[in-house]
Amino acid sequence: MDFRGIFRRTGKGEIAMEYTELSNGVKVPLLGLGTFMVAPEVTAQAVYTALKNGYRLIDTANAYLNEKAVGEGLQRAYAEGICRREDVFLSTKLWPTVYNSPTAVEDTLKRLGTTYVDLLFIHQPAGDFLAGYRQLERAYQEGKARSLGISNFHGEKLTRLLEAAAVKPQVVQLETHPYRIRQDVLDVLAPLGTKLMGWYPLGHGDPELLQEPVITAIADRVHKSAAQVILRWAVQKGFITIPGSKNPDHIRDNFALFDFALTPEELEAMAALNGKKSYYEPDNATEEKYAQMHLPFER
Repeated sequence: MDFRGIFRRTGKGEIAMEYTELSNGVKVPLLGLGTFMVAPEVTAQAVYTALKNGYRLIDTANAYLNEKAVGEGLQRAYAEGICRREDVFLSTKLWPTVYNSPTAVEDTLKRLGTTYVDLLFIHQPAGDFLAGYRQLERAYQEGKARSLGISNFHGEKLTRLLEAAAVKPQVVQLETHPYRIRQDVLDVLAPLGTKLMGWYPLGHGDPELLQEPVITAIADRVHKSAAQVILRWAVQKGFITIPGSKNPDHIRDNFALFDFALTPEELEAMAALNGKKSYYEPDNATEEKYAQMHLPFER
């Protein structure tokens, strides 16, 4: 991947996007645009706006029903010379109802308008997830996915997947914010070098999180918003973070993370927030319902 496109002038000189390296050597920007709950009719513009403002990681999924629009936003940016396909790290996820579909990967690539993705997940530990992961491994071997991921896995299902996987997942996607770090899952995956990509990085916009005194005190010191402090916390922890937005101002503001840093003492103070609450508590019954939730494009 060519990272020439991920520099942004802040008025203090050129500030480089920070990135992490996966266990297979693939590099990933630590900040990207998430598209969960971004409606298809506004997704293309949001993706284009993000790319124009320096983002080079875009995350989507079969279940978001906006992969086609993501592709349209990417194509517009390519056509205008903002970036090239090789500059962008594109990730998406297979939904449980297509884990056994022989065309699931090709159909996904077609919707996105690309011949490969940089990261391909299975979205939920539901249904025949081992078959789903085998699809990922085939895509990896065929050059249709540069890296593989698992989303929302934990406990016994995580153990089963790791035992069966020939190619161990390079990324795990989990709910991650100052109130919630799934250390139990990260400890299992640490020996494999699996990196964390966090969703709900701003606690689903929870005012309680955004008004935490420790966070607002840091925001006052660095002259940033609480949201920017939280996203900077994730970046400094080495977590790939993907705040979602369709608002151009929010997209721009969320990118302004690379001209300040939290001190070790501030990181330690924020660590004390972990465990306070989460916004998604998975259970087997809920997960298995996902295996019956067919998506419109399957009909």
